[in-house]
Amino acid sequence: MAMFLLSSDELKGKKVLDCPAGACSFTAVGNKQGLDITACDIAYDHASEDLKSKGIKDIEHAIKHMEQAKGNYVWDYFKDVNALRKNRLNALHDCSVDMKQNNERYIPVTLPFLPFHDDEFDVVLSAHFLFMYGDRLDYEFHLETINELLRVTKKEIRIFPLVNLEGKRYEHLDQLKSELVGKGYSVEEKEVPYEFQKNANSMMIIHKAKQ
Repeated sequence: MAMFLLSSDELKGKKVLDCPAGACSFTAVGNKQGLDITACDIAYDHASEDLKSKGIKDIEHAIKHMEQAKGNYVWDYFKDVNALRKNRLNALHDCSVDMKQNNERYIPVTLPFLPFHDDEFDVVLSAHFLFMYGDRLDYEFHLETINELLRVTKKEIRIFPLVNLEGKRYEHLDQLKSELVGKGYSVEEKEVPYEFQKNANSMMIIHKAKQ
């Protein structure tokens, strides 16, 4: 919620898409609170147990990296590497349990294409994917993916963060914003109260209707 400047009350009564959602607990926790959240990710082609096994390996790999690069992160939300590891493992557990119980909410997808109807969701949230891998995913992929996210939402998409893995602002962000504004969308950047990776404390909101 802090990543996207949202509260549970703001999402109540709205249909939400988390894309790509990964092995995280946002959908599981949100739905327990009475929210209507759908998660989609390429990883959901795997069974929940396989996803959990892979997730544990990924977490351990990431923690080793964190130990070597602590200076690239802000240790406020997570007090130390052990707290981060515990948080990620808990999220993975919640996700895998919820996948077994509510499998219909976890949809396998391969971006930039989504198997949803036009305007199916009120809000689309996208964290830690777009912009972060700008060295591997080209500008056209970013544009196609954002256009697809806009297709399936009635109101808006929110993307966090706006930097790459080195903490530098995505180099084509201004070009992308100009292109979206030219199509009639309203685009704004906002600072958020969450920062773990240094400089990763802003998100972009793309409003489908002009503000």
